[in-house]
Amino acid sequence: MAQIKLGENTVETVGTLPKIGDTAPDFNLTAQDLGSKKLSDYKGSRVIMNIFPSIDTGVCATSARKFNEEASKLNNTKILCVSKDLPFAQKRFCAAEGIKNLEMLSDFRDGNFGKSYGVEMTSGALRGLHSRAVVVLDENAKVIHSQQVPSIGEEPDYSAAISSLR
Repeated sequence: MAQIKLGENTVETVGTLPKIGDTAPDFNLTAQDLGSKKLSDYKGSRVIMNIFPSIDTGVCATSARKFNEEASKLNNTKILCVSKDLPFAQKRFCAAEGIKNLEMLSDFRDGNFGKSYGVEMTSGALRGLHSRAVVVLDENAKVIHSQQVPSIGEEPDYSAAISSLR
């Protein structure tokens, strides 16, 4: 388990992020059209997973905007924003913000992504939601970068995630 901060409070997650060199766990997430997306759908592409508690918070929204900007500069790279938000909320956010370069995916149905990636918070006020993290995969779904952000209120290290692709 990882320990992170939510304000001044310590929060625990169900596990730890996949390590560099690991094959990423498969997932079955819900897209905005309510269809399913699996890791195998991105085979042959590099993937940045921007994982967060809720798109309806300032830091989470900022991370989606920043990764959306970066996406157009990256070749053969898909950026996935993963939370437990309902697909309707994710779609509303993307429409309001003009987000077109990344995919919003939801773990609301069974929460297995949060468990297998070790990001589900098991204590604290946001218990059950995902912690803030970034996982970057190469074309073969091998982890090349991972960051468990130490505090929910902090943004991820965008430059480290992008640099791992170079």
